[in-house]
Amino acid sequence: MMNTNKKTPKLRFKGFTDDWEQRKFLDLLDTQNGIRRGPFGSSLKKDSFVKKSDYVVYEQQNAIYDNYVTRYFISKEKYNELIRFNIQPGDFIMSGAGTIGRISMVPDGIKKGVFNQALIRFKVDKNSVNPLYFLKFMQSDMMQKQLTQANPGSAMTNLVPMDELKKWDVTIPSLEEQNKISNFINQIDESITLHQRKLEKLKLNKSALLQKLFPQKGCTIPDVRFKGFTDAWEQRKLNDFGIATGGTSIESEFVDGGTYKVINIGSYSEESVYNDQGLRVNKTDKTKSRILNKYDLTMILNDKTASGNIIGRVLLIDQDNTYVYNQRTERIEVDTKNFLPMFLYHMLNAPEQRKYIVKASQGNTQIYVNWSTISNIDYMIPQLLLEQEKIANLFSLINKDITLHQRKLDCLISIKKGLLQQLFV
Repeated sequence: MMNTNKKTPKLRFKGFTDDWEQRKFLDLLDTQNGIRRGPFGSSLKKDSFVKKSDYVVYEQQNAIYDNYVTRYFISKEKYNELIRFNIQPGDFIMSGAGTIGRISMVPDGIKKGVFNQALIRFKVDKNSVNPLYFLKFMQSDMMQKQLTQANPGSAMTNLVPMDELKKWDVTIPSLEEQNKISNFINQIDESITLHQRKLEKLKLNKSALLQKLFPQKGCTIPDVRFKGFTDAWEQRKLNDFGIATGGTSIESEFVDGGTYKVINIGSYSEESVYNDQGLRVNKTDKTKSRILNKYDLTMILNDKTASGNIIGRVLLIDQDNTYVYNQRTERIEVDTKNFLPMFLYHMLNAPEQRKYIVKASQGNTQIYVNWSTISNIDYMIPQLLLEQEKIANLFSLINKDITLHQRKLDCLISIKKGLLQQLFV
């Protein structure tokens, strides 16, 4: 139900009509020890750490990633010295430096330990505040923006001073309505987690199949094959797959509203799908030779990241007369009599195959490869187009499934974000 009253949210559950109560932020917290910053650095230095102990140090990464794996240990004596900085199940820890404002609710079963100077600990008054509601409230866009806008006009993002936070006016519902809101959002979170797990499983299955359906180094057949195929695969060079033509700079031709989409260094993603940067050109004397045909492949030869996650990735052109390619990209007009473009797309993007190109890369801040060098890389290829087709179709189906689950996940995250904006005041 929609409500225009400023003391109620835009969206409410049926049966709740009362105005929300305006209180100070401090009123939401435990009266004895509601909020505390981590100890001064001088109180918890690296020389305080020991090799192994039953007592640990919680860091900023625990709040940011909602993960309670720890790296550092302290003695029982040091723990007792800093006992006022300990954390317990049901507490909240929030990052107070760097990636600020990220908050996590401390789960059951954690090791005894203290939090460091980069964290803030909250303890809520459980008689008036549902802990899960408090967590969702603190994670809402409204609170996150307020928490990081302590210095208006500054380019730096800083956490609001805790003394100021205590005085903030906040508007909260009854405990019963808090329970309703938190349970509802928790259901969405569980759905998000479920889809994340499904997506991760699909990606792991794909990775395993990529290992099994292509021959390992030194082998002529893969570990797993489709029924009816027994012939050894043949060794072919990258240059054998088709006519290769390097791109040249067409930046001078970029225009708003142009007819053709540009394949640029930024067009390649880690998922090996086209990333539309909005760059466009028209057909000119300079671009007409760079117009791509359906079933062409393009390979990126430069990577602005030292990790090499993009270099050597391949795009499969899905339409005629739609794309042009810029510099740093190699076009391959596939020899379709001997090679299936979709098979080559999946094979060349497989991690085991891409590593040969990554190994051949040069440079530091921006790595690159020369086509003349990588064109002689050897690959094992099925001789029969039918076997290439079987493999290509399987990975195409897997990719479609991955894309579908990713869209569902993105949709759920978007729904949650919208609801968080409407369920809080």
